[in-house]
Amino acid sequence: MSQAADPYADAVTFRFGDSPELADELLALVLSGRKTATCGALRDYGGAEPVPEVGRRDVVLDGSGRRAAVIETVEAIVRRFDEVDADFARDEGEGDLSYEYWRDAHQAYFERNGGYSPDMKLVCERFRLVEVFAQDDAKV
Repeated sequence: MSQAADPYADAVTFRFGDSPELADELLALVLSGRKTATCGALRDYGGAEPVPEVGRRDVVLDGSGRRAAVIETVEAIVRRFDEVDADFARDEGEGDLSYEYWRDAHQAYFERNGGYSPDMKLVCERFRLVEVFAQDDAKV
């Protein structure tokens, strides 16, 4: 496919998580339909990964950096870590879907990636899966 014909040539690209293994695990949850939300520290946005905007379509990469899927942002809200509710935690689709699992896993993630505090600001995004790339179309 030529770049001119690629509708996602200029899309924001990113991978979930902070390791290839976590990227693949979270991508699998998206592809299964279980994961329809994600969040990130507001401090980490800008540059290559701008803050999500409703209606924008982003390309999700797998753990190897190959294009795997396209998601469309349907909601993007900035809220404090300690303001995230159980519904959002469940929509993240991880672990046993409980708020407690979400809180513990995300606290550990943020501690590994720049620091955690209960009042840290998060960008909480809900999205829908738009397209899944065939492996032979998933150029690096």
